[in-house]
Amino acid sequence: MPKFMEHIDLSKKRVLIREDLNVPLDGDCVASDARILAAVPTIESALKSGAAVVLMSHLGRPNEGSFQAEFSLRPIADRLSELLRCPVPIVREWRLGFKIDFGEVVLLENVRFNRGEKSNDDQLAKAYASLCDVYVMDAFAAAHRAQASTHGVSKFAPLACIGPLLAAELAALDQAMKSPSRPLAAIVGGSKVSTKLFVLETLAKRVDQLIVGGGIANTFLAASGKPVGRSIFEDDLLCVAKSLMSKVNIPLPVDVVVAKEFSRHAVAEVKAVDDVGYDDMILDVGPSSRAHLVEVLESMSTIIWNGPLGVFEFDQFSDGTSAVGRAVANSSAFTLAGGGDTLAALEKYQLSDRISYISTGGGAFLEYIGGKTLPALQALG
Repeated sequence: MPKFMEHIDLSKKRVLIREDLNVPLDGDCVASDARILAAVPTIESALKSGAAVVLMSHLGRPNEGSFQAEFSLRPIADRLSELLRCPVPIVREWRLGFKIDFGEVVLLENVRFNRGEKSNDDQLAKAYASLCDVYVMDAFAAAHRAQASTHGVSKFAPLACIGPLLAAELAALDQAMKSPSRPLAAIVGGSKVSTKLFVLETLAKRVDQLIVGGGIANTFLAASGKPVGRSIFEDDLLCVAKSLMSKVNIPLPVDVVVAKEFSRHAVAEVKAVDDVGYDDMILDVGPSSRAHLVEVLESMSTIIWNGPLGVFEFDQFSDGTSAVGRAVANSSAFTLAGGGDTLAALEKYQLSDRISYISTGGGAFLEYIGGKTLPALQALG
C-alpha cells in the first residue's frame, strides 16, 4: 500500500518533493500561477513540520543535457518566494552539494536539463534519492511519465510517499470513476477520436451519457451518415464510432455552426446537420443542440469534462463550450474537469470556482480516467 505524506513525521528530515510547476511564462514572469498555488499547501505543510524542503519540477521541453535560460525555473522560484514569504533559492549545480537548514526550502533547476531524466536513468534517480530522507511525489500531471524524477527516484529513496495534492487528485478521480453518484455523464471534446480512443472506450462502459464535441463529434456524425463537408474527422474510425454508439447513449448535434474557413474572422452560419455543404467546416454545435445538452446535464449526479465542444478561442464558435461550461458550473452534481483546453475555457468564462474539482493533469488525467496505470503511482506501491 502506498504511504501518504500526511502520515509521516517530517521533523528534521530532508524532504524532496516533485511538484508540477510547469507554468506558462511571459518573458521572465509567470503568466498563470495556478499550478504553483496548488503546490503551496504541500510545501507549507512540510516546512511547518520542520523539514528541509528540496523542490523539483520540469518546465517546457528543453534539450536534455544542457542549461537553457529560457527554460529556467528562476521565475517560478521568484513567485514561490512571494507566496511562501521566504527566500526560495534556485540550485543549478545541485550535484556539487548545497546548504539547506531545517525549515528552509530550495528549488532545483529544471529536471529536464539533466541527462537521463526522460529515460528514467537509474544513476540520475539515485542522485535525486541521495538528497533526501523522504521523497514526496505530488505532481499528478507528470505521474503518467516513467522518468527519473517521477518514477526512478521512488526505487532508491529511503522512503517514498504520495503528497497531499496528488492524494486529492486521486480522491476526486476515484469519486468520479470508481464510486460515482448516478447518473454519470462524461463530456469529451477535442479534434481527434484517435487521441482519446482509449478514454472513449473506457467511458462507454462506465457512463450513462457520453457527450462528444469538436472534431470528435464530426467523426460520430459521419458514422451516422451525416454530411460533414471539409470538417476535421477520421474516416478510418467510423466503425469504431458506430461501435461506441451501440454501447452508450451519445447525443449528436442536430444543428451546427459552420464557416467556409478556419479563421478568427470567419463568418459563422447556423445549419441543420443535414444541410452542411461540401465546403462547410463544422466549428461548433448549434443552439438546438446546445439546449439539449444543457437539459441532459441538468439531470446528472456526476459530470466529468475534458475538452471543448468547438473552437471556443474564436468568439463566434464559442457558444457550445460556453453553454456546456455554464451547465456544468450550475449543476448540483459532483463535477470534475481536466485538460489544458478545458481549464482555459473555465478561465475564459470565469467558472473555475464553481467546479467541484479541477485536475491539474492533462495527459495523466486522460490516462487515469481511461483506466491506465500511471507509472509514478505504480512505483509508490
